[in-house]
Amino acid sequence: MSDFNEKLAHKNLFSALLRAKSRYGAKTDAIIDADDKTYTYADLVRASFAIGSVLTRHSKKGEKVGIMLPTGVGSIIAFFAILSMGRIPAMMNFTAGTRNLKLACKAAEVKHIVTAHRFIKLAELGELIATLTDTVDFLYLEDLREEMNIKDKLYAVLGPIFPWVFMAHTNWKDPGVVLFTSGTEGDPKGVVLSHANVVGNVEQIRAHIELRTSDVVFNPLPTFHCFGLTGGSLLPLFSGMKAALYPSPLHTKTIPERIRTTGATILFATDTFISRYARAGNQGDMDSIRFAVCGAERVRDETRSMIKKKYKFPILEGYGVTETAPVIAVNQPEDNRAGTVGRLLPGMESRLEKVEGIAKGGRLFVRGVNVMSGYLRPSAPGVIETMDDDWHDTGDIVEIDKKGYIMIKGRAKRFAKIGGEMVSLAVVENCAKALWPDNEHVAICRPHKKKGETIILCSDCDDANRADLLAWAQSHGVPELAVPKKIDLVDEIPVLGTGKVDYVAVERGLIDKGY
Repeated sequence: MSDFNEKLAHKNLFSALLRAKSRYGAKTDAIIDADDKTYTYADLVRASFAIGSVLTRHSKKGEKVGIMLPTGVGSIIAFFAILSMGRIPAMMNFTAGTRNLKLACKAAEVKHIVTAHRFIKLAELGELIATLTDTVDFLYLEDLREEMNIKDKLYAVLGPIFPWVFMAHTNWKDPGVVLFTSGTEGDPKGVVLSHANVVGNVEQIRAHIELRTSDVVFNPLPTFHCFGLTGGSLLPLFSGMKAALYPSPLHTKTIPERIRTTGATILFATDTFISRYARAGNQGDMDSIRFAVCGAERVRDETRSMIKKKYKFPILEGYGVTETAPVIAVNQPEDNRAGTVGRLLPGMESRLEKVEGIAKGGRLFVRGVNVMSGYLRPSAPGVIETMDDDWHDTGDIVEIDKKGYIMIKGRAKRFAKIGGEMVSLAVVENCAKALWPDNEHVAICRPHKKKGETIILCSDCDDANRADLLAWAQSHGVPELAVPKKIDLVDEIPVLGTGKVDYVAVERGLIDKGY
């Protein structure tokens, strides 16, 4: 760990890669790809200049260029290639569906998307690509390599030697990357993060957690999600750690084996994914891990117990939002407090606004070097909607104790108001999960004529019933208000590509059934 110096954030993202290359050595291995090929810092910079030079014939300076690739060296090279020539990467969620992708392209004015023929074939995305060709032009990495001419090859050779001559000199205050909200509660929005937002967040994490250049970070999370981009990819690259990248978090049997063969010491995951890896992995597969960092959802006690019993490494629960690049708080290996997401990262401030019906805590607002430039919306393409002040409303209800440890109570939108009382839908789901741990459960609130709102639990457990849930709640001191009035049994709970529940789809299903 080190003291946080905000001036370290005053770099554009490509310059931050060059700084890491200079600091840790051009010949130092930076990435292990899923096919076991390793890439040095020199390889990444050389390829970025070469592909970047080709891209100048397909895009204009300052243009937002989409990236639709799985987590791997291809997505990282595309990311830095776009940045090297003064374009802005826009990370496209290829699991979001045609409608959401078209809205994302409209909001950010994306005209070109970089992808790969091999990826489109393996992921069976041909139909999706066909439906988007009337909106954007696709640039394939294989074709860009074939297109290289003498000028591009000169950029590849001379760019790494004289980077300041060949690279774009982008201001660290300017937009550095566009990511898109998951659309769990409506249409996706473009989140514009400046270069300083992302570089600053990396430096905040480095100051908060002790990292070693001997560490190997295993990252199976998508780079279209901020956690997978900043935490799982850019943090190791900018910190001299090797990044072992894997294209999908869903390969639960393969990932424990990859962790073993890469000798990974740090794992980035979510509670859902890490619990699957623990079940699927053989004894010893994850013994090299010193700690795992989990975000995006609450870490359950059952997951901690399983990991501790089988592999003995701690899970550091963290918290963040896309709008803060994304990390706001995270536990530390030497100070890991279950039930909390740790303390704020250095260089951040917080304040709580009181919420009617909630006795402790309040709605969390944060500010700091990592807070976004603003939103892009389909209703106003290309126009950055900035904040009125420096404070970002996270939309989350939290409690902060006297020592600064943060406990997440849930999203403000995920509370039901029943007879004047506020009930957390997350608590409802946690109760169901405790009773039926092998299934998925989602609580939704719907309007009620007398009480304002009522709670309905959607569950893929055939045995789920209100009587058992009520009995469990009463024996564990959970108020009856947190027991849903009705349980709707479904075949499966719809999820987004990030692994998060698609609440819009769940609610739409209830409405279709007349709830």
